[in-house]
Amino acid sequence: MIKRIGLITLVTLLFLSPSVVAAEAGIAVTASNVAVNFPSRAVFTVEAESNVNIVDVRLYYQVDRMNYAEVVSEGWADFTPASKIVANWVWDMTNASLPPGAEVTYWWRIEDAAGNKVETSPGIMHFDDSRYSWQSLTGAIPQGRELTLFWYEGGDSFARELRDACREGLTRLTQDIGTYPERPIKIYVYASTDDLKGAMVSSQEWTGGVAFTDFGIIAISIPPGKLDWGKKALVHELTHLVVRQATFSPYGQLPLWLDEGLAMYNEGELDPDFRSCLEKAISQDELISVRSLCSPFSAYSEKACLSYAQSYSLVEYLLDNYGQDKMLNLLALLKQGNTYDEALTEVYGFDIAGLDARWRATLAPPTVIASEARQSHAALIAILAALATGLTLWGALALEKRARRKSSGKSTM
Repeated sequence: MIKRIGLITLVTLLFLSPSVVAAEAGIAVTASNVAVNFPSRAVFTVEAESNVNIVDVRLYYQVDRMNYAEVVSEGWADFTPASKIVANWVWDMTNASLPPGAEVTYWWRIEDAAGNKVETSPGIMHFDDSRYSWQSLTGAIPQGRELTLFWYEGGDSFARELRDACREGLTRLTQDIGTYPERPIKIYVYASTDDLKGAMVSSQEWTGGVAFTDFGIIAISIPPGKLDWGKKALVHELTHLVVRQATFSPYGQLPLWLDEGLAMYNEGELDPDFRSCLEKAISQDELISVRSLCSPFSAYSEKACLSYAQSYSLVEYLLDNYGQDKMLNLLALLKQGNTYDEALTEVYGFDIAGLDARWRATLAPPTVIASEARQSHAALIAILAALATGLTLWGALALEKRARRKSSGKSTM
């Protein structure tokens, strides 16, 4: 179902608040709300009164995200002690930013000078990007989970094609790797890179999409005129999100080449630009070591391009030669906290260096082919030259023989 959510509705959602309560001891909470200034901050406000001074006001909150243990955060409100107070706590997102669509459950705990305490019932803050009038499209995805796509430019068919690309990508991911979504997914489609950057407190200049994996949220720039590119980019980020959910653990993490390689592989065929980048590196013997690809990729565009292309090629090599089961086992061991070398050795029988050597051995350097062609060409030239020399000598001998015959008065005809 496609829903159109107007700007007014979004703003209203920002002010869902805890129930106003009155304690038997005398503390009464008369108002509570939260004002969102997306994406930079959220201001939580509470009003309360008592027959004595209120001396302590604290906000408690939980962010709806994957955590290794239940986490409740605490914020000390800013207020002046009095029998009637207005207190607020400001969440500065420059220190801990939330993605668009994040949800936060919060409540207040208030105490007065007489030792009376009161705690409000929980409310929910929706950290929505209210700059645009969003439309939404919700549909089922594998394992009974739900995917909701939000967009504000482009028609209904635009959204449906993106949704269908997501479903196809998730199906491939399950078939090729064995992973699937473990929680609902939200996707926010921005109409331009500038619009997307406006949703971030900080972002790289080249950012075109971000998977907030712990939140189950993707924010991506897909102009309606770049639908084909958008489908691949969306599947890429969706793969990051699902693989992160499948390997979420406090004990270990994926090497970057594996994380990016799975996302690139799930897009489909390697883009020609990346293929060209890889072939150039092979021909010039400038491939990056697999161990180096375990760490963050270079910020230089050519090196970054090669890093992504090699990551694709490495995952393609493992899946084509060893299959889905071993890949799933590799992810499971990394989730358990095994080192990269330990996990690879237990599953495949070789470590990172072994993977590097075996993978490189499967590559066909264009220089080898070109060298062989040049050698064949040179050999052909030599043969032709020899033939030409032979023909020249044969011709010279024939002319000399003919001249002798003429001098003796015999005809050669």
